[in-house]
Amino acid sequence: MPLDAPLNSLGLPKPPAQTRVVVAMSGGVDSSVVAAMLKDEGYDVVGVTLQLYDHGAALAKKGACCAGQDIHDARRVAEAMGFPHYVLDYENIFRDAVIEEFADAYLAGATPVPCIRCNERVKFKDLLATARDLDADCMATGHYIRRKMGAAGPELHCAADPARDQSYFLFSTTPEQLAFLRFPLGGLASKAETRALAAKYGLSVADKPDSQDICFVPNGNYAAVIEKLRPGAADPGEIVDMDGNVLGQHRGVIHYTIGQRRGIGIGGLGDPLYVVRLDPDTRRVIVGPKEALATRIIPVREINWLGDGAFDGAREHHVSVKVRSTRPPRPAILRPTGPTQAEVDLLDPETGVSPGQACVFYETGGSRILGGGWIYRDAARG
Repeated sequence: MPLDAPLNSLGLPKPPAQTRVVVAMSGGVDSSVVAAMLKDEGYDVVGVTLQLYDHGAALAKKGACCAGQDIHDARRVAEAMGFPHYVLDYENIFRDAVIEEFADAYLAGATPVPCIRCNERVKFKDLLATARDLDADCMATGHYIRRKMGAAGPELHCAADPARDQSYFLFSTTPEQLAFLRFPLGGLASKAETRALAAKYGLSVADKPDSQDICFVPNGNYAAVIEKLRPGAADPGEIVDMDGNVLGQHRGVIHYTIGQRRGIGIGGLGDPLYVVRLDPDTRRVIVGPKEALATRIIPVREINWLGDGAFDGAREHHVSVKVRSTRPPRPAILRPTGPTQAEVDLLDPETGVSPGQACVFYETGGSRILGGGWIYRDAARG
C-alpha cells in the first residue's frame, strides 16, 4: 500500500474492504451499532464477545453486560449483518484480574471501581492481544470517548455528549493501546442517535435498555457479593465518632462507604452524621459531620500519563480532576512525587473521596484526558 494512500474513516491507509476490525461486542446497543456501522461501510468486521463469569448464573440476570442473554444478542447481530462472531471464555482471567481485587479492596475499606480494571486488564490487554492474533488492523468498541490525532500521536478526548462520556473509566488506556483502538460513537451528539442507527440497521437490540449494574454485582448489592466471595467478611463492630466514642454497632464494614449518610444505623443525635472513614483492622466505622468529609490533598499512584512529554517529578501540572464518574471536573494542581505517583491539590475541597477510587486528570478548559491514577490511602482533610 503506498504511503500516500488516502485514509479511511478509521484513519488507516487502506480501503475498508482490506481493513480488518475486531469489534468488542457486549451484546448491548452501543457495540452492536459500532459493528453494524463498520460492516455497512465495507470493513472486514470480526465480532468478539467475552464470557466473563458463570454462564448459567448469568442467564437469569438482566441489567448487566456480558451475561448469557447478551452473548445471544451479540450473536444475533453478527448473523443479521453477516460477519463472523466469536465468544471467548475469559472467566478465569476476569476472576483473577478483577473480581478478587474487588473483594480484597472492599474488605480493606476502599471503594473500588472494577469496570476500570476490566478495561485495563481484560478488554484492552488480553482482548486487544487476541485482536492482533486475528490479524486485525485495529479494535473498535462502543465506548463514548473520542480518539483524536495530535502533534505527538493519538490523544484521548471526552465524548461529544457530556451525559454519555466514559472517560473516567478509560484513563488507564496506554498510548500503545490507543494507537490500536477506535471509538466510533464518541462524536455522536446523544444516545438517541445511537438508537436511531440501531433502528436503521434493523438491529434486534435497538430498544434494549442500558446496563446499570457492575456485571457481577446483581442489583448493586456489593455486600452480598463480598460475603459470597469472602465468607465471614461481614463481622460486626462499633460505630464511633471522630473522638472514638462508641455510638452504636454495625453489621459489617463492607456495608458502608465513605460519604454515606443514610442507613448508618444511628439516629436522633442532632446534626446528620456521615461515614468519614472505615477501619477494617479494628472493624470500626467512623462517623462525623459533613465538613469532616472535605478533602484537599489526594495521594494518587499507578498513574498512567497521557499528556505531552514525560511525567516529570520536577514539574507541576495545572489540571482539572474527577474523583467520581458522576461529578464534574474540579481545578487542581498535580504534583508528581515519583515516576507513577503524585499528590493532587484541589483548589476547592471535595467530599466523599475514598481510597480505591480513580482520580482522572483533564486538560483545563479542554476535552483532552491527560491520564489518571488510583487514590491509595485516606486523603488529607481540610
